Amino acid sequence: MAREDLMTELGSASRRYMASYILFNQAVADHLGMHPTDLQCLNLLTLEEGPVTTGRIAELTGLTSGSATRLVDRLEKAGQVTRRRDEQDRRRVLVEVVPGAMERFGAVWRELGAGWEELFHEDSEADLAVLLRHMRRTTELARHQMARLTERSAAH
Repeated sequence: MAREDLMTELGSASRRYMASYILFNQAVADHLGMHPTDLQCLNLLTLEEGPVTTGRIAELTGLTSGSATRLVDRLEKAGQVTRRRDEQDRRRVLVEVVPGAMERFGAVWRELGAGWEELFHEDSEADLAVLLRHMRRTTELARHQMARLTERSAAH
C-alpha cells in the first residue's frame, strides 16, 4: 500500500480508535458512577510520584485552573482525594488520592485487562516498542494541542 493510502487509512483508524477509547472511558465511568474526566484525573494522579497541586492537575488534564479546582472539589466530596497543606511551603495545597479510592476501578480494570494483555500477546518486542513510541508521541502531541486550544480560548 502506498504511503498516501496508508496515511488516509491511518487517519480513519485513528479517529475510530480515539472515539472507541472515549466511549470505553464513558462506559467505565458510568459503571463506576463517575464523570469520565474525574475517572481519568484519578488515573493520572496514580501515575504521579506523590501528591500534586491543583495547578499540576490542570497541566495533566488540560483543564483551566478553575475547572481543575472544581474537579478536585468533586473528587474530595466523593471521598476519592484529600487536600493538605504542603509542609515545605504552607501556601501550597497538595492533592492526593485516598488509599483505596481506586479499588473499584482496579477491580473493573482487572476484569477487562485480560483482553488488553491478550491483544498484545502475539506482538514481538520490536512491535511493542513501536507501539510504546507511538503512544508516548501521541500523548505529547495531545498535551501540546490541548495547550494550544487553552491559549486560544483564553485569548477570546
